Order: sequence, then C-alpha cells, then structure tokens
Amino acid sequence: MATVNSDTSNGPVWEDGGWQPLPALEADATCGTCVVGLGASGLTAIHELLDRGEEVIGIDAQDVGAGAAGRNGGFLLAGAYDFYHDAVRLHGPYQARAIYDATLTEIGRIAAATPQCVHFVGSRRLAASEAEIADCEEQLRVMRADGLAVDWYDGPDGVGLHLPTDAACNPLVRCRTLAAQAVARGARLFARSAVTGFGEGRVHTRCSEIRCRRIIVAVDGKLELLLPELKGRVRTARLQMLATQPTAERLVPCPMYYREGFEYWQQLPDGSIALGGFRDRGGDGEWTTDTTPANPVQALLETFLRETLHVQAPVSHRWAASAGYSHTGLPVVEEVRPGVWAIGGYSGTGNVIGALCGRAIVAMALDHNHAPSRLLIPGGID
Repeated sequence: MATVNSDTSNGPVWEDGGWQPLPALEADATCGTCVVGLGASGLTAIHELLDRGEEVIGIDAQDVGAGAAGRNGGFLLAGAYDFYHDAVRLHGPYQARAIYDATLTEIGRIAAATPQCVHFVGSRRLAASEAEIADCEEQLRVMRADGLAVDWYDGPDGVGLHLPTDAACNPLVRCRTLAAQAVARGARLFARSAVTGFGEGRVHTRCSEIRCRRIIVAVDGKLELLLPELKGRVRTARLQMLATQPTAERLVPCPMYYREGFEYWQQLPDGSIALGGFRDRGGDGEWTTDTTPANPVQALLETFLRETLHVQAPVSHRWAASAGYSHTGLPVVEEVRPGVWAIGGYSGTGNVIGALCGRAIVAMALDHNHAPSRLLIPGGID
C-alpha cells in the first residue's frame, strides 16, 4: 500500500483561487424565504424562488460550494443512486424511468445555466469482477428494453457500459457561477453564517436573526446535525479524493466509475486526474463529519492510481467532503417542521438529483404541489 505524503492541503483540484468570498451576515434581516446551504441544490432553489419574484436570503456556514457540492468528482449522471435495473426492481418501472428522464432533463438545464463548466462526454461503468460484468449485461438489457441510450464497452479501460448522455463538470465553478447569477438577480447571499437554531419563522445565526415566512434547508452532509429529527434516515459519510499534476500518461475520455461506483475518476482539461473512492474500505471511521483526508482511504486511492490506472504523476491535491446517505438511496424532500422544508441525503448523486430536489422543494413550499417531490421519494409513483 502506498505511503501518503502530507504536503498537500485539503483544497479540491477545482479551486482556481479566483473567488471573492461572500460577506458574513452581521445584522438582523427579513425576507420571504431563507435558504440554508449554498451548494448546487440550495442555489437551484434560490433561482427557482427568484423566478417567482420571491425575496431571498441565502446563508452558508462556510461559503459557496464549500461542502460536497464543490468538492465532488464532477460527474453529471442520469438516474437515481441505484443502477437503472436495480432502480426498476427497488422503486418500480414507472418511478425508475421518471427519475431517469427527469435527470436527463436536469443535466440539460445545468449545461444551459453554466455552459462553461459542462462537457457532454458520456460516462463509463467499468466492471471489477465477472459477477459485475454479468450485472452490467443485465443493466444493458433493461435499459435497452426501455429505449435508453447505452452501449457495451470492451476496450483499453476495461469492460462494462458506456452511457453517452452523461456529462462531466467542474462542480465548484458551477456553484460559484450560480451564486454570482443569483446575486445579480437580487438575492442576498452570506457566508460564514452558521445556523445556531430555528424558531417559528426565524433562523438564528451567531450574529443575527433572519425573519422569514419559510425556511428551506438545502444541506446534504451533516443534515442530521442541523435537523436531528432526520437522524436514522440520513447519515453523513466522508468522501475522499486526490488529484495529480497534469499528465499525458493516460487519456481518460470521460468520467469512469468502477467496482459498482465505489471508485470514480475523470481527467480534467489540463490533464490532471481526479480520483475518489474506497469509502467502503475505510471502515466505520468513514461514517464521520470530519472532512480531513486520512488513511487508509488516501493510501488505497494512491495505490489504485499507481497500480490500476498506471499513473505516476505526483499527487497535487488531497481533499474530503461530507455527504449524506439515505437508507433508501432516495433523498429527503419534505417539510420536517412547520415552515421548515429540507432536502438532502443524496447518497452521492447530489450534482443532478440535488438540483431536482431544489426545484421540487420550492414547488412544495410555495404551491403546496407535492407532485415533483413524489418523484424522488420511495413509492412516490404508483
């Protein structure tokens, strides 16, 4: 196993150093809707609210995209957490197909809103065993039976499936672009404004109180700490990644995921390889809210980089993030307290599913329209 060097910070490879941090909220304020969490799902909700003429304040304990939304692998994948054939079995054919279609549409919306950071290159599911090859064959059969785009892949990267409608993105640039757009449209956004509690029509932070008609909590990792009533339904895990210096040793044409998605990587436009995974091999210690990169996962990642991907370029970045996992694989989308709506527990699919949740929770909160949210909850479509 590789020995992890300690000379890399906990900054993601997506960081370019060009962002001007948002101000902190230091005085009491009033608005129609307060959105807690400035990741992609919260920012999508903010734009939905602005479309409806709502006066919005958005706050974050750190800054825009500072959580998993800006520190993930940059995959834009259609479908639910479960592979399509598994989703059909677990959630039924109508709900599985509805989620797949909705996420395909959402990927298009993401690209339209932030075209500079989305690349339609597809993705590949690569099998790590004979049993997984058979599972890929079953996924191929079910997807083709439903008329969904998928190809069998057998090439230099391995054996499995190619999903041509998926895409890659820079998740941090995406979040920051959405935030800048929201500010330009009149939203008031604040960083370093951690929530200390909720009251009736009140959001309390260390230095201020926000009075509002409704509250939307758009937090994935650590959601159960902010809303303890969700403990047992969502659980926070640490997702660890590393990245290399730019290299021409290997060409990775699209996002890849391996061993049923536990390992995942892509190559950035500058040639850097961004690699994540081995959450399941890190033991119970990976069920944590600590976001410090740590062994044994970092060592497993570097061994995989060297021995499986055959990349010897120096590691330039190591980082981690908190992500929420649900016991069903489908997210939380609901009113958890009177006037407090929550979304989260994306189980590693927040780039696309999170945006869908942002739209659904606004429809629920403003229109009492539960149709979009039913798409994303277990048994939501008969």
